[in-house]
Amino acid sequence: MIYLDNSATTKPHPEVLKSFQQVSETFFANPSSIHQFGGEAEKLLMKAREQVAQLLHVDSGEIIFTSGGTEGNNTALKGIALQHHERGKHIITTEIEHPSVLETCQSLEKLGFEVTYLPVNQNGVVSITDVKEAIRNDTILITVMHVNNELGSIQPVEEIGQIAKQYPKLMFHVDDVQGLGKLPLQLAESGIDLCTMSGHKIHGVKGTGILYVNKHVRLFPLIHGGNQEHAVRSGTENLAGAVSLAKALRLIMVKQKNDATKLYKLNKYLRSELGKLNGVIINTPEQAAPHIINFSVPGLKPEVLIHMLGEQEIYISTKSACSSKLTDESKILAACDLDKTRTTSALRISISYDTTMEELATFVKTLDNAIKQLKEVLE
Repeated sequence: MIYLDNSATTKPHPEVLKSFQQVSETFFANPSSIHQFGGEAEKLLMKAREQVAQLLHVDSGEIIFTSGGTEGNNTALKGIALQHHERGKHIITTEIEHPSVLETCQSLEKLGFEVTYLPVNQNGVVSITDVKEAIRNDTILITVMHVNNELGSIQPVEEIGQIAKQYPKLMFHVDDVQGLGKLPLQLAESGIDLCTMSGHKIHGVKGTGILYVNKHVRLFPLIHGGNQEHAVRSGTENLAGAVSLAKALRLIMVKQKNDATKLYKLNKYLRSELGKLNGVIINTPEQAAPHIINFSVPGLKPEVLIHMLGEQEIYISTKSACSSKLTDESKILAACDLDKTRTTSALRISISYDTTMEELATFVKTLDNAIKQLKEVLE
C-alpha cells in the first residue's frame, strides 16, 4: 500500500498506540475523582499537559485538550465571539479557511456578527495590507490558518500576529492543524492568542487535539459541566488520549528537527516528475508547505483517477476530507481565481516523514498510465 493522503489523517505511530493502551488499561480512573486512584490519573494528566506545554514553549495553563481540529476551531471562534460580543461583533478571516472555520463564521453571522472574508492571490496567500485595512474599532477576532489543507499555501501568520499585537482588544486565532510538525510556529510573544492543533494529523489517535489559549484570553465555554480543562471544556478528560497526544507531539517535533530536509527533497522530486506528465498542471505554489502538492488533470474526473489508483492500493484525495463528498469544484482553487477546468479536476497528494522516494516513483508511473488509459477511452 502507498498512502499519500496524510493531510486527511495519518497512520498512528506504534509508540503512540502503546501509550494509549497502557494508560487505558492501567490508569482508567476518573482524574476528577478524589480517591488515590483518581489522584494518580490526575497527576498523569498534569504531566501530559506539562509535556505538551514544554514542547510548544508555553505555560501548561494555556493548554486545553480537545477532540481535534474541528472542536478546537469552534471553541476558539465561538468562545471569543460569545465572551466579547459587547466589545464588538466584527470578525476577519479568509476565503480559503477549513470548513470548521468558515461554517463557524457563518453560524455566528446568524447570531448578528459581521464577518469579512478576505480574498487570496493566485498562490492562495492573503495580503497583509488587506488584513490591516479590514481591522475596525469593533473587530474582536482575526482567524487565519497557517497552512492550507488543500493547496499547501502558507499564510503570513507571524506578520499578522505582529499587527494584532497593536490592538489589545483584538484576538488572533491560528488554525495550525496542517502546519504542526512540518513548519515551525512560535506561539509565545507572537501575537497569536489562540492556536488549534489536531492529534491524528501527526500520527496520534483520532479524537485528540490541543487548543492553545493565551493566559490573558477569556473564552465563553461551549460545554458546561464539571469545569474540567480550565473550565473551558467540561467533561471527563480523555486521559489516554492526552498522554498519547503528548507522545505524538514529541515524536513529530523530533522528526521536524531532524528530517525537515527529507520532506523538501520528496516534494522537489514529486513536483519535477509530475511536471513531466502530459496533461498535468501543478496548482500548489513553489513557496508552500513541503508535504502537500495539489495538481489538476483537466478533462478527467478526479474521482475516476482516485479509484483507478485505489485499485493499485495507492491512495490520494481530491480536497479536504471534510468536504470531499460535497461539490465537484474546489472552493479553495476557485478563490485563487484558477479556471474551472482546473478547479473541477484537482487532486491532492500529502506525504509524511515515512513516505519514500520509491513510493513516489511508483505513484507517478501508475498515475501516468491511468491518465493515458482514460484519455484513450475518451478519444
